[in-house]
Amino acid sequence: MISSLQNETVETIIDWATPWEPSPTLLTLFIIGIFLFVRGCRVHHVNAQRRWLFFIGVIMLYICLHTRVDYYAERMFFIHRIQHLFLHHLAPFLVMLSYPGQVMRAGLPLSWRHRLRRFNQTALGQTCIRWCTHPILIPFLFIFFVIIWLLPTPQFYSMIDWRLYRFMNWSVVISGFMYWNLILDRRPYPPAAMNPWGRVISPLITMTPQIAAGAYIAFTNHDLYPIFDLCGRAIPSITAVQDQAMGGLIMWVPAGLVETMGIVFALRTVLRLSAQGKVSAPRWLQPKAPAAP
Repeated sequence: MISSLQNETVETIIDWATPWEPSPTLLTLFIIGIFLFVRGCRVHHVNAQRRWLFFIGVIMLYICLHTRVDYYAERMFFIHRIQHLFLHHLAPFLVMLSYPGQVMRAGLPLSWRHRLRRFNQTALGQTCIRWCTHPILIPFLFIFFVIIWLLPTPQFYSMIDWRLYRFMNWSVVISGFMYWNLILDRRPYPPAAMNPWGRVISPLITMTPQIAAGAYIAFTNHDLYPIFDLCGRAIPSITAVQDQAMGGLIMWVPAGLVETMGIVFALRTVLRLSAQGKVSAPRWLQPKAPAAP
């Protein structure tokens, strides 16, 4: 009896861990990223907390992108929203909270590091850095790639075209990494790309349309996404409206909580930099000078 239960458990785990749509490219990227981080940890002192944050975030990304979870995300709207909650919010947030950039650069071979440094000094390299850390463009893309895939027409075509489906997932992952790279930056401005107070205010701005969209989806009484019925719902006992309501709540509450965590960490950076005299209060918080008599 116990042996049969163990066998069933092992089979279930293997079934869930088997990629729904195997991707050698994706697997290679995961291996390279982990290899560079582990190799870089031998050069830089990386405490256990940062290592845990990195590996938990990477495991979350892998489970959402390269396991059986992807099958259910294509056939249930609320699982699809859970998948994007991890891909866009939580997993990139945890990985960037481990501050892996310098560690992974140290994991590169010495010749590659020199090439990367020389490239960053070129006009093309400076342009890439400027646009990938733009304090207005990146928050815009962060919220754009949430909202655009929630529109019924893009959602429909992304579910029937595997190329568009992969582009959708990669767009939310990449925009998530670029956004949390800005918000969780602990440096003063400059050299950081975004003002410390901007890092506090930005999540407040980006979470507002997400909460509004989540509330609208949760309280809509008709089916906005018939594609999930066409594909065949993985859990038939859950109706379209119920599925939709749960998906809207996931956008509304958990996603908002992750951005609230971002605000907390950004505010901690402001307080630390303020104590060091490296940041001042924004103009609207500064006391007004008394008028001259």
